[in-house]
Amino acid sequence: MNQNQLTQKERLLLQDLKSQEELCIKKYGKYGQEAGDEVLKQLFQQLASSEQQHLATVDQILAGGNPSMQSGQQTQGTQFTPTSNLKSPNANQKDFYLVHDLLSTEKYVSATYNTAIFEFNSPQIRQTLNHIQKEEQEHGELLYNYLKQNNAYPLQS
Repeated sequence: MNQNQLTQKERLLLQDLKSQEELCIKKYGKYGQEAGDEVLKQLFQQLASSEQQHLATVDQILAGGNPSMQSGQQTQGTQFTPTSNLKSPNANQKDFYLVHDLLSTEKYVSATYNTAIFEFNSPQIRQTLNHIQKEEQEHGELLYNYLKQNNAYPLQS
């Protein structure tokens, strides 16, 4: 890992990403305690763990590090996949509200990463941020699939 000199703009973008990751961790933790559905509690716990890894990576970059993501490497091994069966007989309206809120959060976080990616000088940091953004999109897909499989996401035919 090489020391990386960050511009003021890059540092500000990383601070924003850090605060977004911290918010995700708090939301997944709090919502995991509030959720009534065990499937959803487990999903939130897995996604919180992934967000912790994202935060650690952002902190590493802020500290001058230049972490590398190999092709196919994940920042953590999420047990759920986008095709997992997330249908649950115990899902309820409050759970759906929590998932909708987190889906909106993930959309915003992914967009924030997108902006940051275009502003970094280092191709290696761009690649790392792009990798995290892809995982954020996968989180959104898991949340979407939970809603869809439990008939809680309005789809047009």
